[in-house]
Amino acid sequence: MSLLSRIAHALEVEHDPSKSYAEQFTTNEDLLPVVPENRTWRGYNYVAFWIADMFNINTWMIVSSMIQLGMSWWQAYLCVWVGYGLVTPFIVANARPGAIHHVTFPVVNRTSFGVFGSLWCVFNRGAMACIWYGVQSSIGGTCVLVMLRAMWPSVNNIPNSLPESSGTNTRDFMCFLLFWLISLPAIWYPVHKIRHFFVVKMIVTPIAAVVFLIWCIVKAHGVGPILNQPSQLHGSNLGWAMIVSLMSCISNSATLVTNAPDFASRARSPAAALYPQLFAIPLTTGVVCLIGIIVSSSSQAIYGEAIWSPIDLLGTFLNNDPSPAARFGVWFISASFIIAQIGTNISANSVSAGCDLTALCPRFINIRRGGYIAAIVGLCMCPWNLLKSSNSFTSYLSAYSVFLSSIAGVMITEYYVIRKGHYKVTDLYSTTRDSWYWYTWGINFRAYAAYIAGIMINVVGFAGATGQTVPIAATRIYELSFFTGFGTSAIVYYVLNRIFPVPGAATDFVETDVSRYEDRDDKSISSSQSHKGPEITEVPVDVKEEKRDSIDA
Repeated sequence: MSLLSRIAHALEVEHDPSKSYAEQFTTNEDLLPVVPENRTWRGYNYVAFWIADMFNINTWMIVSSMIQLGMSWWQAYLCVWVGYGLVTPFIVANARPGAIHHVTFPVVNRTSFGVFGSLWCVFNRGAMACIWYGVQSSIGGTCVLVMLRAMWPSVNNIPNSLPESSGTNTRDFMCFLLFWLISLPAIWYPVHKIRHFFVVKMIVTPIAAVVFLIWCIVKAHGVGPILNQPSQLHGSNLGWAMIVSLMSCISNSATLVTNAPDFASRARSPAAALYPQLFAIPLTTGVVCLIGIIVSSSSQAIYGEAIWSPIDLLGTFLNNDPSPAARFGVWFISASFIIAQIGTNISANSVSAGCDLTALCPRFINIRRGGYIAAIVGLCMCPWNLLKSSNSFTSYLSAYSVFLSSIAGVMITEYYVIRKGHYKVTDLYSTTRDSWYWYTWGINFRAYAAYIAGIMINVVGFAGATGQTVPIAATRIYELSFFTGFGTSAIVYYVLNRIFPVPGAATDFVETDVSRYEDRDDKSISSSQSHKGPEITEVPVDVKEEKRDSIDA
């Protein structure tokens, strides 16, 4: 064995050596259905998960742009409720296959795009997760700076030794690196155990937010002038401003729509991933945004201007020689925001990147390794430079939601309309021509035609967002980009499946695995199919009815 072969062998994740090369390209332990002992997430864990994800600085500040557009606080707050209320059913709907069949997003995506066709979608989502990991880490670094200033005010005066071309300075880079290092241990824990961290965050961060709220109201002797500020927009201008604002809430969650199966696959029961998420998402965002509005309004009464960033406001509290009690308060709240940012990075980025990178290279990467790769990419990409050019970054994120909504439109149509809940789990790891998900050379061209159609309908409007002159109709379509992308891809995919039916298309909605993977004594894919597809092609009627009864129960 050569040196390179030995190194490659040492880097491989644990796998069955009897598997063929093709099976090693589609399967490893983290891609297989989650084993029953690791399905540990109960309903309250999903509530904690969404508190962990939404209690962050981005959600806190999301209403700031709406009020700056000229809306009153209650109009902006209404947009938050409507926006997150509209996106929640999409998240829950796409999470359902994961909760039923216990597989992650990359594997669910194979059902619609094909075993190999799914790799492009997975790469897109994984790249986005790596970028967001760096961005959230950069924001977490600002929290570390405020916390350190509360303990040692001289930290603010650390001399800079970095060149101007770096885009940062020694003090800020030190704080970013500290946050990055603090986050690394959280990536180590497997998904079914990291739920405990979310429970801790569910307790700590709301307490800190309420303390911050009360502190600001007392300091301002009231809730401030923003709550009495009338709307400066009327008529159609107000209507479209509200549409753009609620769509920004939806776009902010577009990544979570696609990778919803990642965490749903760990559900103890399908109901655990259904009702708690339906209520937790809009309620959590509503509470966080309301606190953000009142705190920022109070800051205007205190300092004469609205400070929307809670970290900037905490930093302002440390100016002019604050008392020890004030410094402790700032330390506690900023430390809680650090926990909040770590939780957001885990729930929305590191686990998602880990699942996606695992599917791209299952022979060498698992979820844990993928999470650390995302952290390394987040460090190397110098995310502070992205945040400096906020307009370009915001335009990029808006455009990216179009790609993700088109993917979600195909996936949801595939599960609920085309195959109607029927899965053939063993075929998800098969590269044979008789597999349900082989399509054409492992690629479902119906899905790609629908995916491209969902993107193309928004291309002209996106050009307008970058400064080009385009018809107003194209602009309006782009302002509704999530729904136009999702709807177009869903309709095109449905029509193409009617013209060119796929294997396994169903007439009745029954959420079942026709390969009966869960009932096998040996759960390994390779031993069951070797180079052939599974022989079981249909489930007896009594098994279907038993599945239906268990779901209804």
